[in-house]
Amino acid sequence: MKTNPTQRRGFTLVELLVVIVIIASLAGLTAPMVIRQRKKADQTEATSNARQIGLAMFEFETEYGSFPDAETATEVTENNPDGTVDPTTEDSNGYFRQLFRANITQSEQMFYAKTGLTKKPDGDINGVEALADREVGFGYMLNTENGLSTAGNPARVIAMTPLAEGGENFNPDPFDKKAVLLRIDNSVASVNINNDGEALLGGGKTLTQSGADTIWGTSITPTIVAPSE
Repeated sequence: MKTNPTQRRGFTLVELLVVIVIIASLAGLTAPMVIRQRKKADQTEATSNARQIGLAMFEFETEYGSFPDAETATEVTENNPDGTVDPTTEDSNGYFRQLFRANITQSEQMFYAKTGLTKKPDGDINGVEALADREVGFGYMLNTENGLSTAGNPARVIAMTPLAEGGENFNPDPFDKKAVLLRIDNSVASVNINNDGEALLGGGKTLTQSGADTIWGTSITPTIVAPSE
C-alpha cells in the first residue's frame, strides 16, 4: 500500500516574528562592536599617517631650522621659485604645503585622517589643488606664530587629530573618545578626550595647558591651527 508523502509545513506568522526578533537582537549586539572596530581602524590609519608627517617635518627642520611657520614660508618660496604650491599660513593645510614646496613630499595621503570633516585626497598637487579644503585631517601646533623644533621636551606635540569643527576642541566621535597626537620626537600617542573636548595628558593636564609643570614650560604658548573646512 502506498503512503502519502509528508507535506512540508511552512513557518507560521508567530515563528517568523520570533526569527525576526532574534536576528534584530543579534544585529543590535554586534553593531556596536563593528562600529568600534571601524573607529579603531581609522585611528590606526591616522597614527600611521602622523608618523609619516613627523619624518617629513624632521627633514624640513634640518633644512630650514624649524618646523613650518610664516618665516619659513618665505624661505621655501625663495628657494623654490618654480614651485606652484602656495605655502600660505592661514590654516594647517598651508603650513603642510611648505613640505610640498620644499620638495620633501609629493603625497597628500599622509595628511588625511577620517574626522567626519574630511574627504580622501585626490592626489592633485598642482597649485591650489595641493591639500585642498577638507583633504587635511590634522591640526598643526605653533608657539603663538612661530614654528616649533625638535629642541626641548620630546613630549611636545606638533600635529593632532581629530579636531571638532572650528578647531578649538577635539571631536570624541571618530576615534572612540581618543585623540592622536604627533610628538616632536616622532612618537605618536593616543590620549583620552574629556567631555569638554580637551585632549588629556599625564597628570591631568590638557594639551594646550602651559606653565612650569607642563610639556610646554613657561616659554611656549601652544596655539593650534586647524585644517581648512
